[in-house]
Amino acid sequence: MTFVIVVGIASSSSADDIGNAEKGREIFQKCAACHQIGQDAKNRVGPHLNSLFGRAAGGVVDYTKYSKGMSRAGADGLKWDLASLDAYIENPKALVSDTRMNFRGIKDKTDRDDLLAFLRFYSDNPANIPEAQPTAIAPEVALAPEILAIVGDTEYGEYLSSECKTCHQSDGTDKGIPSITGWPVDDFVVAMHAYKIKIRPHPVMQLMAGRLSDEEIAALAAYFSEL
Repeated sequence: MTFVIVVGIASSSSADDIGNAEKGREIFQKCAACHQIGQDAKNRVGPHLNSLFGRAAGGVVDYTKYSKGMSRAGADGLKWDLASLDAYIENPKALVSDTRMNFRGIKDKTDRDDLLAFLRFYSDNPANIPEAQPTAIAPEVALAPEILAIVGDTEYGEYLSSECKTCHQSDGTDKGIPSITGWPVDDFVVAMHAYKIKIRPHPVMQLMAGRLSDEEIAALAAYFSEL
């Protein structure tokens, strides 16, 4: 599982006018579980965040997991600029009520400004700021390659998923519990093993994951990735 972030950031009055981009780089780690940014960034659980400023909401053409509300907001004219991004980062569901981004928001204005300054470096305007070289944030759990290489049985995953679906919605909607549909397989596997060895703190998920074998986790990952 690769999260993309930068090593260093060149100076720019445009970004500096917003906040401290170097501090924003650290704050971005809260976002990196779902989003990539920088050189070779790809869509993961959430869309990549390159060229975010000036982009229509729901506007990454090869990202297929937007909520209907996010796509509708973009069609209605919502574009990401300083004001709209600041509001969204502060409280995502206050701006787009059915967004699939299960993030409580960043309440501190200075932290939001610093994060926005960081994100600004990866937008086309100003175009003279080169993308800094990325580096990887270590995954929560360093799994052995043979665990990540297990090919999950989707049908078995569907059979096992009934217990998951007592809380998580199979259609991807969020009713107070994060959606797990459409997750990349490796992200799902790493998250479940993080619960299994109690790096992630949720006690119910620790209990659930602790009951599962490596093959069962792989099967669930394969099933939910295809929903």
